[in-house]
Amino acid sequence: MTAFRPKYITFDCYGTLTHFRMAEAAQGLYGDRLEPSRMAAFIRSFAAYRLDEILGDWKPYDAVVHNAVERACRKTGVAFRPEDARAIYEQVPGWGPHPDVPAGLAAVAREIPLVILSNASDSQILENVAKLGAPFHAVYTAQQAGAYKPRFRAFEYMFDMLGCNPEDVLHCSSSFRYDLMSAHDLGITNKVWVNRGHEPANPYYGYVEIKDISGLPGVVGL
Repeated sequence: MTAFRPKYITFDCYGTLTHFRMAEAAQGLYGDRLEPSRMAAFIRSFAAYRLDEILGDWKPYDAVVHNAVERACRKTGVAFRPEDARAIYEQVPGWGPHPDVPAGLAAVAREIPLVILSNASDSQILENVAKLGAPFHAVYTAQQAGAYKPRFRAFEYMFDMLGCNPEDVLHCSSSFRYDLMSAHDLGITNKVWVNRGHEPANPYYGYVEIKDISGLPGVVGL
C-alpha cells in the first residue's frame, strides 16, 4: 500500500473527518426524560433507524433524521416532537473535525487531490468541510448522487464525476457498514479504516488500519 499513489484520496466525512455528534445531540434533548439504560437504548435505536432510512429511495437528510428520531421515540416510549428532530439536524453544520484531522489532511493535500463522498444534503455540509482545514478537489453528497452510502449508486456517481475507476482511488472511512463493505464489493482495492471505535475490525474487507488521520500520510508514502 505504501507504494500506491492514488489519483484521489476519497473520504467519508461524518465520523471519519468531522466529529459526528448525533448521540450527544440526542442525549442533550432526551437525557432528562430517560433514565440511563433507556437513553442508551434510544441512542442505539436512533443510529439503527438512520441506517434503515437511507437504504431506500433518496430523501433529504433532515427527513432521515426526523424519521429516525420519531421511530426511536416510538420504540423507546418517549413522546416525539418534530421540533426536537429539527433541533438535532440543525446542530450538524456546527460540528468540527476530530483534532487529528487538519494536520493529517494538510500533509497529503499538497500531493494528492482530496475528495469527500458524504451522506449529506448540499445545504449542510459546506460548513463542516470549511472547518476541516485542508483544500478539497471535490465534495459530493447523497443529494447530488440521488442515493446514500452504502448504496453503490453513491460511489458510482463519484467515479463518474471524477472520471476514474475504483482501482484509481484510496478510500478512507471509519465505517464498514456505510463505506468499506461497499468499497470492497465495487472493486476499490485500496482502503483505509480509521479506527475511531465505531465498529469492530473486519479484516475480510482488506484495508490498512490507522488510529486517526495523522497516520494517513504514511499510508501513501509521504
